[in-house]
Amino acid sequence: MSEYPFDWVDAFTDTAFAGNGCAVVYDEGELSSDVCLRYTKETGLVECTFIGPSDVADLKVRYFLASHEIAFAGHPTVASVRSALARGRVSGPRLTLETGAGIITVDVSDNNWITMTQNAPVFGQVVPLERVAEVVGLDENDIVGLPQVVSTGLPFVITVVRDHAALRRAKMNASAMEAFQNAVSFEGKPVMEPYLVSLNGATAEGDTFSRLLMKPPSPKEDPFTGSATGCAAAYLWHHGLIKSPSYCAEQGHDMARPGLARVEVLGPRDAITGVKVAGQGRIVMRGTMLP
Repeated sequence: MSEYPFDWVDAFTDTAFAGNGCAVVYDEGELSSDVCLRYTKETGLVECTFIGPSDVADLKVRYFLASHEIAFAGHPTVASVRSALARGRVSGPRLTLETGAGIITVDVSDNNWITMTQNAPVFGQVVPLERVAEVVGLDENDIVGLPQVVSTGLPFVITVVRDHAALRRAKMNASAMEAFQNAVSFEGKPVMEPYLVSLNGATAEGDTFSRLLMKPPSPKEDPFTGSATGCAAAYLWHHGLIKSPSYCAEQGHDMARPGLARVEVLGPRDAITGVKVAGQGRIVMRGTMLP
């Protein structure tokens, strides 16, 4: 029986049992997609990564939800780098990852901040207010501006909500979400769930506070969504909803999984070249996978 070591890492936090957990599995590219999907579902986590060698980067990272493989994800990138650094598989201060969204550059600081530079955003279709409101169980007047598909590697419908009260009222309508994904696409593929953003932090440290409600077989809510944080930053900067391209994003506090990212949008509002999203990671468990 083959054995594959793994680390369970909480990302976008330096505290155990906060932020967003990810199992980082060192399968060296040997496991089938079906086994990776089954393993991810078994953990109950939103995402897991599977690490192997790369001919074009320091590591190859595959990202899996319980339902399907995706090209890129934020908190699993932070988790994977934190694990790989601890195991001596990579070293800083700069390294590269081969992902389904291309080569991702990651910088590592001395105090364990891991900064990924996400791709330049691609702005997709504007989505009708009523369609998004139905999916997340809100009134149309709870939503500010027009929701829009944005991708820095993974497409989300960025949706700004009026206040924390609206953010906390949101509730996933799974059947409406299925219809939503049939109607809203990005480059011919379904988009992820609407990413809800309020323009006030959960604490004094934060500038935004967000939620990502999810449909089965994923958990009901994602504690922290690094890829969507990059998309949201690009949306907010492009549409003039933030004064500075650098700020702190918070998520997960109402789930007792508080997480924090430092965000920097690169380039002017109409010519964004990328988004830096930085977070910390804490290894909380190690083990061996026995598929």
